[in-house]
Amino acid sequence: QVQLVESGGGLVQPGGSLRLSCAASRSIFSAYVMDWYRQAPGKQRELVASVTRGGVTNYADSVKGRFTISRDNAKNTVALQMNNLKPEDTAVYYCHGGRPLDAWGQGTLVTVSS
Repeated sequence: QVQLVESGGGLVQPGGSLRLSCAASRSIFSAYVMDWYRQAPGKQRELVASVTRGGVTNYADSVKGRFTISRDNAKNTVALQMNNLKPEDTAVYYCHGGRPLDAWGQGTLVTVSS
C-alpha cells in the first residue's frame, strides 16, 4: 500500500501563493493519473487538478490559469502551485493516486484570509 503525504499548506492572504507537495512512499509511475482534490467546510470533495503519467493536465474551471499541477515520476512527487489565491480556495487539499495505487493522503489545510 503506497503512502501519500502532503505538505505546504498554511495561511495566506488573498492574492498570495502556496505550493503544495505530495510525496509517495514508493513509485507512482504505475498510476495513470495523479490528482489533487479539495474539500471546503460543508461541501463535497471536488477535483482540482489532474496529471497523467505522460504529463497531460486537466483543471477545474475555478482554478484554471491560477493553479499548476506537476508530476515527477523519478522522485515520486506531485506538486500543486497555487497563485492568486482567493478566499474561496480555502479547503483541505488531498493528494490522490489513481489506479492501481488507489491511495489518498491525509490532507493539508489551506486558508486564504486577510
